Amino acid sequence: MILKFFKICLYLTSFLFLTGFVQIPAVMGPAITIATSGNLAKATAQLVFDYEFKKKTGKSSLNYISEEVSKNNKENQINEDFKNLIEKRVKITHQKLKDQNKIDKEFKLLVEKRVKLTHRKLIQQKISQ
Repeated sequence: MILKFFKICLYLTSFLFLTGFVQIPAVMGPAITIATSGNLAKATAQLVFDYEFKKKTGKSSLNYISEEVSKNNKENQINEDFKNLIEKRVKITHQKLKDQNKIDKEFKLLVEKRVKLTHRKLIQQKISQ
């Protein structure tokens, strides 16, 4: 009985490895599912899902998901670069505004000082008249 089981396993494995008829990854996923969970229905559903997914997209589910993740990472990187560029521009503009306000404050203080001096002179002229 055990010898018969080993022969069947040998024939199946040689069939899988020596012919290009069945892709090994397509069979290994459900085989691992059966081995770990013991649930044949779950493994069959996985195999059917992968087959239909490949039929509709032309890619295996793992390849499709990895491409989507890499595309999202690229988009996130572009968004991050754009965000950094905007932050840099905002900092530069903020610094320019601060510098401009500093100049405006100095100019305002100068004008106020001149107004006070002129006001004093006018008051002194009125008093002297």
